[in-house]
Amino acid sequence: MRTEAEPIPRMRAEDRRELVLEAATGVFGEFGYFGATTDQIAKAAGVSQPYVVRMFGTKEQLFLDVLQRALDRLLETFRGVLAQGAGEDLGLRMGTAYVELLTDRGLLLSLMHGFAMGSDPVIGAVTRDGFLQVYKFLREEAGFTPEQVRMFIANGMLVNTLVGLRMSDEYDTNPLAKECLCVALPEKLELVLALRESQR
Repeated sequence: MRTEAEPIPRMRAEDRRELVLEAATGVFGEFGYFGATTDQIAKAAGVSQPYVVRMFGTKEQLFLDVLQRALDRLLETFRGVLAQGAGEDLGLRMGTAYVELLTDRGLLLSLMHGFAMGSDPVIGAVTRDGFLQVYKFLREEAGFTPEQVRMFIANGMLVNTLVGLRMSDEYDTNPLAKECLCVALPEKLELVLALRESQR
């Protein structure tokens, strides 16, 4: 995230767009669709609020573009793992790569905020389609059985929920929180705890 004091160097329009999308991903991930404002996003990106509106039109369109960016990144990550070979450990390797996406601030939480808006006629339709794209990838490209898909997605949603709850804030003081995190994130607990420190 940029600070207001940092000047924005001259860059191509697509680079500026990516800069705003990255900032918006962090803001939407932290505050949700309704809590985030285009002013917050502009400040995070180091640009003016009118510039954000001029680039994306509406906050809704910006959120939709954030969701599409997140989905593209997710599927790109999964395909990268699959390209390294299938095998019995594919689910574990993909799950590990999924947790590593937490380092892209707000990406997974933005998706969760989108999923929670299933009743919205526009955002809900987009997130349902995105969810089914992931399901289709797992079934048709990764070759998971329906039960394997269920377990994989359930574990991913558990990770998202724990991150959204900031359960790692309780890791040092609450034995139940510690146990829950250890069970849900056995391979990547250190990463989650490191992210906790960076967000304090």
